[in-house]
Amino acid sequence: MRSYAIGDIHGQLDLLRQAHALIAADRVACGDADAPVIHVGDLVDRGPDSAGVVRHLIAGQAQGENWIVLKGNHDRMFLGFLADPWARDPGLRAEFSWLHPRLGGPQTLESYGLREPANRPVEQIHAEALAAVPRDHVDWLARLPVHFQRGPALFVHAGIRPGIALQYQAEDDLLWIRGDFLNDPRDHGFLVVHGHTAIDRATHYGNRLNLDSSAGYGGPVSAVVIEGRDAWLLTAMGRDPLPAQG
Repeated sequence: MRSYAIGDIHGQLDLLRQAHALIAADRVACGDADAPVIHVGDLVDRGPDSAGVVRHLIAGQAQGENWIVLKGNHDRMFLGFLADPWARDPGLRAEFSWLHPRLGGPQTLESYGLREPANRPVEQIHAEALAAVPRDHVDWLARLPVHFQRGPALFVHAGIRPGIALQYQAEDDLLWIRGDFLNDPRDHGFLVVHGHTAIDRATHYGNRLNLDSSAGYGGPVSAVVIEGRDAWLLTAMGRDPLPAQG
């Protein structure tokens, strides 16, 4: 059972297009036009064109592309700001807000045409954001699922709470978890394919596969192909095996 997956995008539309092109080339090479492409979330923030990323994904799905798009914690923070500019996502550290430069919210609003969103009153920025962000973008983001299972692979943004059945997993964990998941060596019953924790290169740890190759910090947007529990990074030279560590 073959699936394709794309890691954290963070407003990098050009890199997302490149990832889709690598998948298209692998489809031709293996003669498979039907396998889904799962995007593991964090579509927005930090990069220059979050609005373009959302627009591209909406258009692709509307044109019949077999794309699954999951919600990341940054996508939820964007929605939370639009709903209430003073709301705080429970996964966010107390010293930060979504408009903090480290989070990348201002870049997302700039991609929708707002001017200097980090340097003006929050109420003013919020009113302008409500006018600038298309309603179909908001509705689409709000409908994004938080997990997708296919065969022996489970796709989520951040990870899972080890030892908890999927139907009882909390959304906060699926979008925010790190240490309790990353440091657990147990097999979870499926290969957990995730992003959220930035590393230099997509890495297979045996029980999980991290696709966040730091696109939010100048790295690439990774595209992989998964067959069973085996995975390959897609490159301009073809498939590069990702051997399981540990």
